[in-house]
Amino acid sequence: MPATLPRAADEALRGLLRARDTALLALGSDDQPPVTIPRDPARDAARRELSKRMYHENDPGLFQRALNAVLDWVDRLLSAAASATPGGALGLVVVVLAVIAVLGALWWRLGAPRRQPVSAATLFDDRPRSAAEHRAAAEAHAAQGHWNQALQERMRAVVRALEERALLDVRPGRTADEAAAEAGRALPAHTDRLRAAAREFDDVTYGGRRATQASYDRIADLDRDLERTKPILTGTTSSTHNTLSTSHNTRQGAAE
Repeated sequence: MPATLPRAADEALRGLLRARDTALLALGSDDQPPVTIPRDPARDAARRELSKRMYHENDPGLFQRALNAVLDWVDRLLSAAASATPGGALGLVVVVLAVIAVLGALWWRLGAPRRQPVSAATLFDDRPRSAAEHRAAAEAHAAQGHWNQALQERMRAVVRALEERALLDVRPGRTADEAAAEAGRALPAHTDRLRAAAREFDDVTYGGRRATQASYDRIADLDRDLERTKPILTGTTSSTHNTLSTSHNTRQGAAE
């Protein structure tokens, strides 16, 4: 029988062939030669008969057939995986649970992926506040255990304090990385700590990571140390030295 026929059609065709055989035996019982039908025409006639709509009223629809095909494929895939995994189906379940646990740990540690690039993110919003106000907000968040907000406000306090001391020019669109790079030129002893603080700010604000009390304390310590550090103003020192040298040469020439 053709393998492409549906199961119901296959059963109906078998019934038709059995009926034909019975009719042929009955016709040949009175010593008359039986009526014979060649196999190929009989098969074609059966196919034409079974192609009628009445035989396919209960066939599954296109969606059901597609769903059955997908389910069969999944079943074969799981069966193959279970046979290749030590312990069979139980071993496969253990492997799947282990993979889910690893993915969950990575998601919790790294956070959800963000499409916004870090370099395009600004440090401050549209509400200008002083360094003292940012510090007060940071301490309030820290007292409640909101370490993400506390770290963000403390980093803003660091940058705002440098702006208030004229070590950085006031620029609303500045990023944390840019602020760290610019401040490092005036405070070279703290360059590495400034860059590390900027990275922590970016990771928490735009990378989906969670701040901790330790990370907040590092930025708070940096804020306090920067307040006690005297900047190295290379440009100002060189300008002053050149002015004094010019004045000295002028006086010396006048005396001669």
